[in-house]
Amino acid sequence: MKALIGRKIGMTTVMNQDEVVPVTVIEAGPCFVIERKTRKKDGYEAIKIGFSEAKENELPKSVQGICRKAGISPMRLMREFRMEGRESQAEVGSRLDVTVFQLGDQLRVRGVSKGKGFQGVMKRHGMAGGMASHGSMSHRRIGAIGCRTTPGKIFKGKRMPGHMGLELVSSRGLKVIKIVPERNLILVKGSVPGAQGGLLLIEEDR
Repeated sequence: MKALIGRKIGMTTVMNQDEVVPVTVIEAGPCFVIERKTRKKDGYEAIKIGFSEAKENELPKSVQGICRKAGISPMRLMREFRMEGRESQAEVGSRLDVTVFQLGDQLRVRGVSKGKGFQGVMKRHGMAGGMASHGSMSHRRIGAIGCRTTPGKIFKGKRMPGHMGLELVSSRGLKVIKIVPERNLILVKGSVPGAQGGLLLIEEDR
């Protein structure tokens, strides 16, 4: 199984033969295997890895104990990756870096999207809005939302104004364009969720 935790550095472009390719630069790893979940013991197959070393006094004692048991330095971030139907030779305490991926691999990258605050239905859901002519009172309004007397309520799931962004988003099918092992960098074609410096979960797309 190929999986890493990383941070979004930003976007740039690279020349690939005769075309300019937009890429996202990701600092991925090094990560360390902290724990392996098994179906017999835990009810499911997964691997837990850690990213970004920290001082012991910066972390709860429970986290310190987990890292100490694995024989690695304290890790600031820990995440699990499901292994259902996939194999992994990584043992507890082993080191993972960008070399687990190869050029041309298709990746799935998950991250938290940028927060956009409270937004109306036109921006949040792409609604057309009302008439924009002189005298109209509903340029960007949602319009009628009720159902009259029957059933006399608004159904759950109705598209309404509200908070937009700050959601876990997945980008799939991102092709690896370049790998820089000495700087723990990986360049993928296209964009990934989140702002610069945001946490990313990177794994091989199935």
